[in-house]
Amino acid sequence: MDESFAKFFAGVCSNHDVFLITGSDKIKTVEQVGTEIYNLSARVFNCSGNDVWEQDNNLYTNDWQLPRDCKLQLDIELVESDFPIRTGLHLDTRPGMVNFSIIGRGCTRDQRAEYIKWDKVRSEREQMMDRFNAIFSGKYNIEANIGGETGIDIMPSGKDKEQILDCFVKYDSIMFFGDSTYPGGNDYSLANAISLSERGITYQVEGWQKTRDILTQIMFLQKK
Repeated sequence: MDESFAKFFAGVCSNHDVFLITGSDKIKTVEQVGTEIYNLSARVFNCSGNDVWEQDNNLYTNDWQLPRDCKLQLDIELVESDFPIRTGLHLDTRPGMVNFSIIGRGCTRDQRAEYIKWDKVRSEREQMMDRFNAIFSGKYNIEANIGGETGIDIMPSGKDKEQILDCFVKYDSIMFFGDSTYPGGNDYSLANAISLSERGITYQVEGWQKTRDILTQIMFLQKK
């Protein structure tokens, strides 16, 4: 997290009920947002809501495992991909889900940026997602979605981010910020559920700057 945004967001967390939902596990989330933001959050839904924490208190963990033939299909994708770089840990098993990436989680920032640029042209992740779902969604009632910037997330149907919406019944209005709220993105199911429930608004954001600008405007209007 950008240092200046972290300072700003800590103030938001101190004055509002803030919940984080991410495809990452707890260790990676703390690495991304820092311990202060993690602990200031009212609740953190790691692994798309399959591993739920309040500070150091684990409230729930889903122990689902990916079937073996699904792993074999992902091995085929890894072999047949035209992207030239492999850095290891291509299949990352997390509570209730897995993340699969061609480049692997061992990549450097430059290698990551290279894959992101390549995937925008080739749409590799979208094609892998479609192939996986065509083969396995009916067989095992699981689904793949675009996850993060370099991978696809795979989990049981109904165990994506949408599952957390029931945790917010006491709130009259929800504001959800996500960078993948489009169909096929791992924020879409929750964004769509919020829209259908008419209980809040979703913001599609491409970076922390846009998130900060929207929050700044909202807080300014609240003060008026």
